[in-house]
Amino acid sequence: MQMVLTFVLWFFLIMLGVHVGYALIMASIFFFTASGGWNLVPFALEQMFNGVNSQTLLAVPFFVLAGNLMNGGGVTTRIFDFAASMIGHRKGGLAHVNVVASLIFSGMSGSALADAGGLGQLEIKSMKDAGFDEGFAGGITAASCIIGPLVPPSTPLIIYAVLANQSVEKLFMAGLLTTAALMVMCSILSHKRNYPSEPKRSWSYRANSFKKSFWALLTPVIILIGIFTGFFTPTEAAVVAALYTMLLGFFVYKELTLDSFFKICIDSIKTSGTIVLMILGVTLFQFVISREQMPQAIATFFTSHVSSKLTLLLMINIVLLILGTCIDALPLQMILVPILLPAVLAYDINPIHFGVVVIFNLMIGILTPPMGTALFVVARVGNMQFKTLMKGVVPFLIPLVITLVLLNIFPEITLLLPRLLTGGG
Repeated sequence: MQMVLTFVLWFFLIMLGVHVGYALIMASIFFFTASGGWNLVPFALEQMFNGVNSQTLLAVPFFVLAGNLMNGGGVTTRIFDFAASMIGHRKGGLAHVNVVASLIFSGMSGSALADAGGLGQLEIKSMKDAGFDEGFAGGITAASCIIGPLVPPSTPLIIYAVLANQSVEKLFMAGLLTTAALMVMCSILSHKRNYPSEPKRSWSYRANSFKKSFWALLTPVIILIGIFTGFFTPTEAAVVAALYTMLLGFFVYKELTLDSFFKICIDSIKTSGTIVLMILGVTLFQFVISREQMPQAIATFFTSHVSSKLTLLLMINIVLLILGTCIDALPLQMILVPILLPAVLAYDINPIHFGVVVIFNLMIGILTPPMGTALFVVARVGNMQFKTLMKGVVPFLIPLVITLVLLNIFPEITLLLPRLLTGGG
C-alpha cells in the first residue's frame, strides 16, 4: 500500500507541474516516512549521488552544449542548405529536406528537442514561404526531430546504456528506418496535396553547397568514426563535438560572438542541471523500488502470465505508449528500464533490441499530448497554434507506428548493423 501511495503522490505532483526530479525525491521521502525506513536514508542518499557519478553520463552536458553551439554558430543553416541542394527537387522537396537535415543534425546533437528548436524555425519558415500548409510543415518538423535520439550520439541511448549496462556503440539502427518511413509518407502526402518542389540544382551548385557546408558535415563523421573505431569513448566524443562546433562558430563561420557564446553556455548549464536533477531523483526512487523488490515481482508476474517474447513486448509497448503521453520521456525511461529489464532478460530478449524499442516508444510519446514536449517546442519556434500542429503531425504517426511494429517483430533490424560495425555481440 505504501508503494501504491508513493506512485500516486509522484504522479499527482507531476500533474501539478512540479519538476520530475523534485517530485521523485518528495515521493521517496514520503515512502521513507510512511514505512518507517528513515534508518535507510543515509545509504539511499549515498546511492542517489553515486547515480550521477558516471563517466558515460558526462557525455550528456557536452552534447547539450554542442547542440546549442550548432544552433548559434551557423552549422544548422548550412546543413539545411546542403540537403536542399541535393533532394529539394523531389515532389514536396522541402519536406524531404526537413527529414534528411534532421538525420544529419542527429549525428551531432542526439537530441530531439535540440533538433526541433534549432532546425525547426528555419524548416517551418522555408516550407511556409514555399507554399506548404502550416500544419504539414510543423507536423513533419516535429516527427523528424525524433530521429536524433534513435542514432548515436543519442542522449537517451547513452542513459539507457548506463541503466542497462550496455554498449553505447551497439545502440544504433532505428533512426535510419524512421528516416525512410517518414520520407515515404512525405512523398504520399506531397503527391496527394500537390505540394511544390524546389528547382533541380546543377552538380556545380551542389558542389559549391557541399564546399560551404563541408566543415559542418564533417562533425557527425568525426564523432561516429571516433566512437565506432574506439579512438575515443562517447564521453570524449561529446567533448570533441563541443570543441569542434565552438571552433566552427568562432573561426570558420564567424557567427559566434563572446556574448552569444556566454548565453549558450548558460542555457546548456540550465538544461544539463535539469537532467542531473532528474537523475538524482530517479536514482533515489530506484532505491525505493529495489528495496521493495518491484523489478523481481514484475518479472515473476510476466513469466507467470505471458507465454511468449512477442506478447511480453506487446504489453511493454502498450504501457510505454500510454505513459509516454503524460510523462516526459527521460524520467520515464530512467524509472521503467530497471523495473522491466529483469523480465526482458528472463525471456532472452536482447537488451540492445529492447533499448531501441523503449526509446522509439518514448519518442512517439513526445509527439502526443498532453505531454508532447516536441509539439510544444515546435509550436513555439514555428509560431503556430498547438491544435494546428497536432492535426499536422497525425499522418506522420502512421509510419512511426508501422516502424515500431517492424522493430518489435524483427529484432534483426536493430541488431544486424551494430553487429557488423562492432564485430558481433
